Amino acid sequence: MVELSVKGPLELLRGPVALSHLFLRERVKPGDRVIDATCGNGGDTLIMAELVGKLGKVWSFDIENEALSRASTRLIAAGYSSWVEFVAAGHERLAGYVSESVRAVVFNLGYLPGSSKENATRPETTLAALEQASRLLIRGGIILVVVYTGHPGGAEEGRVVEEWATGCPQNDFNVWCSRMLNRQKNPPYLLLIEKMNA
Repeated sequence: MVELSVKGPLELLRGPVALSHLFLRERVKPGDRVIDATCGNGGDTLIMAELVGKLGKVWSFDIENEALSRASTRLIAAGYSSWVEFVAAGHERLAGYVSESVRAVVFNLGYLPGSSKENATRPETTLAALEQASRLLIRGGIILVVVYTGHPGGAEEGRVVEEWATGCPQNDFNVWCSRMLNRQKNPPYLLLIEKMNA
């Protein structure tokens, strides 16, 4: 049974980001190594830093200095910044910065809210990052991808990500897709990729 330590179950299931946090809380433990592949405003980084604690490590990637600054301020205020490494690089360079095996990797695709849509994630860099993330993932680890299709290029990125996930070997990975069926106008959705235990 999943314990909901901070929020009630209905609030947690309002959208794919909240659902991804529910999966993180189920899977990530103190001392784990994890990656936020798309830092943004730092919401995912904050949850991951809370879960891994002082003995763990979070790598948080973004190409926008504004995103890294916002997130860093947020993590300092929470008292979690000492075990978070903010990386000013695109997620397609994950393996260049992380050599340790990780329990979870989170992608929140699209663009930084309030920022230029020209800095949105792109299919080719996201695909490269997913390949690297799957190799860094430990057995029992998860990749969570929140996919947004409502902005220019978003539908194409979603198609590429789904094709990649569909192609994950079924003897090594469990792949799930979760969509809200009663939302209009291209609602975001969640892909969960679990690396199976040997």
